[in-house]
This record gives sequence, C-alpha cells and structure tokens, in this order.
Amino acid sequence: MPTLNYLLLAVANPRKSAELYGKILDAEPVAASDTFILYALKGGLKLGLWLKDEMLPMTGKPDGVDISFDAKTNDEVRATYARWTALGLKVLQEPTDMDFGFTFTMADPDGHRLRVFALNDDPR
Repeated sequence: MPTLNYLLLAVANPRKSAELYGKILDAEPVAASDTFILYALKGGLKLGLWLKDEMLPMTGKPDGVDISFDAKTNDEVRATYARWTALGLKVLQEPTDMDFGFTFTMADPDGHRLRVFALNDDPR
C-alpha cells in the first residue's frame, strides 16, 4: 500500500503562496521554482504548492478539504489565530468549541481552508 506523504495544492502563484506558507509552517522550501514550491515537514509530510495552470489533469477549484494543524491547548489555538489574523488571512470560522474540540478556520489566498484545532480530552 502506498504511503500518504504528499499534499499538493493548486495555487495561482507558488512564490506568493510560499511567502504565506513559510510563515505558517515556520519552514523554508526544499525546492522552489516559478511553478512549484516544496516543503518537507516534520513527521515526513511534504507540502507542494503547484501552479494551478500547470497542474494536470486540471480539475477545477478544490473543494471540501481542510489543511489541519493540531494544537496541544486552546491557548495555542488562540495564539495561532492571532498570528494568522495578523497575516491578513480571511476568517471563515472564529475560534469556537465544537464536538471534537476548540477550533478556527481561515482561507489562504487561493481559497484552501486552514483549520487549527485542539482536541477535547474526551472526543465525542
């Protein structure tokens, strides 16, 4: 069975998107060109930012996907919300309690949803 270790996002401008993701991930890309930027993250996951006009096959606008970041505490969720709000990201969901824990959701400039959450001790 293949291992899930890449997440590829179709973006309008990989270098511009990398400015944001470099700050969000606190990381530098391991490869960069005008059409593709690659981050190698802790835990082995790789995040690619691919120029949407070059990504084949073209499937249209992505929908129904969250890029999720787990936090250890609600305070870490709040601190991340403050940091990302200062980056000018569009808020889709203010910090709120949900069945699984405390969370917020923002959108990057290409409309990809970015969710940060801290799980409840006893998820329902």
